[in-house]
Amino acid sequence: MALLAGIDSAIKEALKKKDDDTLRTLRMLKSDIMYEKGKVTTELSDDAVLDIIHRAAKKRKEAIEEYQKAGRTDLAERERTELDIIEKYLPKQLDEGEIDTIINAKIADLGEVTKRDFGKLMGLLMNELKGRADGNVVKQLLNQKLERL
Repeated sequence: MALLAGIDSAIKEALKKKDDDTLRTLRMLKSDIMYEKGKVTTELSDDAVLDIIHRAAKKRKEAIEEYQKAGRTDLAERERTELDIIEKYLPKQLDEGEIDTIINAKIADLGEVTKRDFGKLMGLLMNELKGRADGNVVKQLLNQKLERL
């Protein structure tokens, strides 16, 4: 619940500073968290809150892409601002080099792998990289590795 407490204190801080963008974004984020909290009878763990924050970030990324396709740079910029605020609550994302190193290690652990092992490898990798890497990047890098084998 430390993440939720951090969001609450950031909302109070944004109110004091009259930072409308941060306030609007954090209120939407807290609304998403409270909605999920209403679905379960127990308190949400930090991992569950982190999953909600990841979904919110993913929604913003998809919206940015769609607005850019439609030529609505004003709305894309607003979504980008919200994404920047949300990303402050996410763990640092690994770069492609770090992900590649982890993929190589996982392949070495399993021994001989083929393209048929893609699903198994992807599952293992995403468990290890959960929250620290974009699944699409992992998928792309793993596909490249398995193509070369």
